[in-house]
Amino acid sequence: LPAAFTGLTAREKEVLAHLVANRTNAEIAEELFISEKTVSVHVSNLLRKTETPSRREVAALARRVGWGSSA
Repeated sequence: LPAAFTGLTAREKEVLAHLVANRTNAEIAEELFISEKTVSVHVSNLLRKTETPSRREVAALARRVGWGSSA
């Protein structure tokens, strides 16, 4: 994995897997039993840590490096 993904928390990795699957914050929140606000915080952290401008971009980056291909 590229350095951008090595500093992620376990929960951020879970959220990233859902972003790769094109799920909404509401769908992610329901699946992970957390609030939509908490999901948005995790998404913001993912964007900051990976230096990507949008959830679509972070998902695309993850796909390019093979993230979630086994999910």
